[in-house]
Amino acid sequence: MIDKTENRSPMPQVSLASLASLGDETKCRSGFTPRFSKGRAACPQVAESPNLMRLLGDKQPYQECEQGSGRSPSAHNDGKIPNGRSEIARYLAPLLFFVASCSTQPEQGITLTVDGIDESAGNVPCYIVETPSATYYLEKQGGGLSSMLDRDGVDWLGFHKEPGSESKGEYRGFPNAIHRQDGSYFHALNAGTDPSTSRVKKVENDFVRIVFDSGNGKWQGQWDFSADRCVFTMNEVSEGYHYWILYEGVPGGALDKQDFWYSSIDDKAHSIDERNDIDLPDPEWIAFGDPGSPRMLYLHQHEDDSHPDRYYNMRDEMTVFGFGRKGIEKYLDKPLSFSIGFVESTDYTLVRNAALRR
Repeated sequence: MIDKTENRSPMPQVSLASLASLGDETKCRSGFTPRFSKGRAACPQVAESPNLMRLLGDKQPYQECEQGSGRSPSAHNDGKIPNGRSEIARYLAPLLFFVASCSTQPEQGITLTVDGIDESAGNVPCYIVETPSATYYLEKQGGGLSSMLDRDGVDWLGFHKEPGSESKGEYRGFPNAIHRQDGSYFHALNAGTDPSTSRVKKVENDFVRIVFDSGNGKWQGQWDFSADRCVFTMNEVSEGYHYWILYEGVPGGALDKQDFWYSSIDDKAHSIDERNDIDLPDPEWIAFGDPGSPRMLYLHQHEDDSHPDRYYNMRDEMTVFGFGRKGIEKYLDKPLSFSIGFVESTDYTLVRNAALRR
């Protein structure tokens, strides 16, 4: 399992002396949004600075606010701060609310790193797109995802460019769309992938768009990243040729016999060993899970069709799922869009609803 856990900032430390610099328009640090933690009262971490100690002397502010601790303000002097510290409480109140509301949870923003490197894939150049729900490594020469990390830093793709690694590395990725069909494109670059060129089309706080053009100029793939998903759109299709959209990866970081999948076929959990060769019913979606993970990875084809959608377990080393695939035949021949993302649940209904949200 590849772990690339992202760093998270701690709750800010604030001293009483800093109150003088806080005005009515003071905001939380960039990238943070006001909220309160579940199961915990609004209790900031107030630094024990010399200025604070001199001001308070032996009057320590009341900070016992863990729910279930057996202590609360109402248990002391009818709800008043102990030892008659009403002036301190009045002075601290705005600061306490401000600090408590500056949580460690990021807002719904997206960060793009243009010149990134995916070390786990063999030091391949990539765009790194960090969102609240996932971190995507989009390989810059082949035009496909090499890694897709969940909130815990676990990679559900596991691509590696080493020649001969096959289902242990070089076959993996998303969407692995064009295979020996007027070229081989939109796969993280391996020995069999033809190169593409790319450009960043749009960068906003909550949206990133990157477009890839195949080296022969006949195919175009568009990547749209938002807070809860990535949407790949095949904008241009080489006339007379076909493609498929594949998830070839490792649920929960490694494929094992306890992994499972849901789909639009029914509301049952299917063993990772159970194959599928039929067209998924409208709306077409599938999701993969690991019993050791609290989340699932979903895929959704935005437009229904009558083409087969194939799934099988390849050598107990990776999933092979394809929209518009039967055997090695490809069926998709027009521009279509596909979502991939994580949902923080393993409940069938919640997973389905997340997969179908646009």
